[in-house]
Amino acid sequence: MIIAIDGPAAAGKGTLARRLAKHLNFAYLDSGSLYRAVALNLIISGQDENNEDGVIAASKNIEPSLLEDPRLRDEATGHLASKVASNKIVRENLLHFQQNFAANPPNGEAGAIVDGRDIGTVVCPEADLKLFVTATADERAKRRQLELEQKGIAANHENILSDIQARDKMDSERATSPLVQAEDAILLDTTNLNAEKAFQAALGLIKPANLV
Repeated sequence: MIIAIDGPAAAGKGTLARRLAKHLNFAYLDSGSLYRAVALNLIISGQDENNEDGVIAASKNIEPSLLEDPRLRDEATGHLASKVASNKIVRENLLHFQQNFAANPPNGEAGAIVDGRDIGTVVCPEADLKLFVTATADERAKRRQLELEQKGIAANHENILSDIQARDKMDSERATSPLVQAEDAILLDTTNLNAEKAFQAALGLIKPANLV
């Protein structure tokens, strides 16, 4: 059983996907972490980010344990991840990784939940259920600001909003695997929903598919 969850940055899809996976006892994969894993591979090995062969090699060597490395969330890793994500061969290598994960969930789980920006359209077009999770850019900026402030990091709402809008534009207009709602995906707008209400709403959408 495969559930694909797509949506823009800070829409709450990761939080929702992890909670659904725990509730359903499904395997969970944050596809965005794969690009960060490639970047971290490069950082750990000291490879030059401009060496295409090295970048491609790093995308073939993703150890599952690397996806749990706290360094994935470092700013330097995220910055480099956005660069390696533009490499076509890297995207192809990670596409195979994601498709294999979804088709063959680790540890014998009965299904997989994969979240990202092109899961329902490119990675798992035949997913049993597709959700497109979104929220207004302003609400997403508020959430990101709160997240940073809770970590003790000073954050400016307008700057965050500008970054999110720029990211939305880049994600939706990129030539390869742009962010777009799959025709058969169900829209879940979380603008006025907290994490609990979003979870309950998603469960309500899953139940008709006999997944719980």
